[in-house]
Amino acid sequence: MTAQFTPAGTLTAEDLGTVHLIGVGGVGMSGLARLFLTRGVPVSGSELREWPSLAGLRALGGTIHMSHEASNLDGVDTVVYSSAIPQDHLEMVEARRRGLRVLHRSEALAAAMTGRRTVAVAGTHGKTTTTSMITMVLQQAGTDPSFVIGGEISEVGSGAHHGTGEYFVVEADESDRSFLIYRPYVSIITNIEADHLNTYGDLANLEATFAEFARLTDPDGFIITCADDAGGRRLAETLRAEGRRVHTYGESPDADLRLTEMVSSAQGVRYLAAIDGTSLGEFRLPVPGRHMGLNSASAVLAAYLLELPLPAAEAALAAFPGVRRRFERKGVADDVLVYDEYAYHPTSMTLALRTLREVAGDGRLIVVFQPYRLYRTRDLQSEIAEALAIADELVLLEVFGPGELRQPGEGSAALVEAVPLPAEHKVFVDSWDAAPLEVARRARPGDVVVTMGAPPISLMGDQLLEALSAHAAGGSTAGGGVTIEGTVPGAPTGGGAVTPDGAAPAAG
Repeated sequence: MTAQFTPAGTLTAEDLGTVHLIGVGGVGMSGLARLFLTRGVPVSGSELREWPSLAGLRALGGTIHMSHEASNLDGVDTVVYSSAIPQDHLEMVEARRRGLRVLHRSEALAAAMTGRRTVAVAGTHGKTTTTSMITMVLQQAGTDPSFVIGGEISEVGSGAHHGTGEYFVVEADESDRSFLIYRPYVSIITNIEADHLNTYGDLANLEATFAEFARLTDPDGFIITCADDAGGRRLAETLRAEGRRVHTYGESPDADLRLTEMVSSAQGVRYLAAIDGTSLGEFRLPVPGRHMGLNSASAVLAAYLLELPLPAAEAALAAFPGVRRRFERKGVADDVLVYDEYAYHPTSMTLALRTLREVAGDGRLIVVFQPYRLYRTRDLQSEIAEALAIADELVLLEVFGPGELRQPGEGSAALVEAVPLPAEHKVFVDSWDAAPLEVARRARPGDVVVTMGAPPISLMGDQLLEALSAHAAGGSTAGGGVTIEGTVPGAPTGGGAVTPDGAAPAAG
C-alpha cells in the first residue's frame, strides 16, 4: 500500500472536527463535502474557479474560499486533499506546519463509512454507473443508504448522500491504490484491464492489487466479479482457490447469475436473468448499451445476495435515469443530437461509441474527443485510434494532462494521424473555441455528436448547441481546424485545457 495512506479503523466523520477540502469543486471532493455537510460536520473548501457544485455546498452551509491562502485554515481541524493536489501545495504545507490532521480523500471517506456495511465498487470501467445502479436498488428497497459516487445520478442531482440505513455505497478508485484503505462488506469488481500503468507498471501488478482489494472484504460478506471479463474471471478463480466467497455474473454459461436474450436498442436494454438455473425474470433499462446491461446485472446479483426484494431491483433499474457524463443527452439543435460521455480508455470508448451508433441510426456519428493523460494516450495510442475510427467524423483536441510534461511527438497531433479515417473526416483543432465551429461545419440534420474524454470537455455541450443553432440560422461557422497534413500553430504544450482547480478526478 502507498505509504501516505492509513487503512480504515475506528475514526469517524465526527472525529474530524471542522474539515477543509483543497480543490473542493471536483466531483469527488464536492461529493465528500456534501456528505459531511448533510451529516452535520462543518466544512470549508478552497477553489480557484467557480464550479457548478459550489452553489449547492454554500446552500448547505459550507464556506468556500475562491483562492488558496494559509488563512483558509483558520479554525480548521482536518485538511483533506486528493491525488491531484501536490504535496507542496501551500495549504498542504501550512496544514503540516500547524500540526493539523491531513487526510487523503479516501481516508476521510473511510472515516465516514465507519460503522456501516460498505458496498465498494471497483474496476477499470463502469464503476460510476454500477455504483449508481446499486444505490438506486438499495433506495428502492427502502434501506436509505449513504453513498459517495464519482458522478451525479441524473435524477438525484447529487453524487453523495448521508442516509440513515446500514449500507454505505462507494466508488473505489484504484488509480493510486487508495481503494486498499477500505474494508468492504461487499466488494464488486466490474472488470480489470490495463490502465494506470504509471502506478502499477504492468497488468500483472494491477491484477494482484485488485486481488489484494478483494481480500479486504469482510469474511461475512462476499465478492462479485464479471465472468465475461478475462481479468474478473482470473480473479474469481484465484479467490475461490483461497476459499473466499465469490459470485459471478455475465452471459458466460458458467456465470452464477447468467444473462440471456440480451437486446440493446436506442430505447434501452432488456435481458433475462437466472441464478443457478432458477429464473429471476426480465430486467429492463431505459438507457442503451450491452455494457449497461452487464453493469446492472451486478446490482441484481448484489440485491439477491443481500436478500433484498427483487421487484425493488427491477423497478429501480427500469427507472434508472443514467449518470451525468455517462451517455448524457445535452440537447438537440438543427436536428442534431448532442451527448456527453466520460469514456477515455479504449475499451469504454468502443462500448460507448457502438451504443451511440445504435442511437444515430441512419445518421452519422461525430466525435469530439479530448484525450485524458499523456501517458495513457502514448501507451494506448493504437487502441484509442481504433476506437475513434468508429466515428464518421472526428474532431480532436489536445490531451488534457495536468502536471504532465509533453515530450516531442506526444499528444493529439500524433494520435490524429494514427486514427484510420480518411484525412477529410478527421481534424485536430488548435483551440477550444474552434471545436464547436468545426462540428457545426461538418454536422448535418440527423447526425449525433458526442463530446468524449477528459473532464473539461463536459463544459462544451452548450457551446456546441449554440454553434449548431447559429449554423441553422445562417451564422458564421468558419472552422478553426487544422487537417493532419499541416502543423498546428499554437497547440498547447503544458497540460491541455484550463479546468477549475480540483475538477479532474484522481482516477486519471
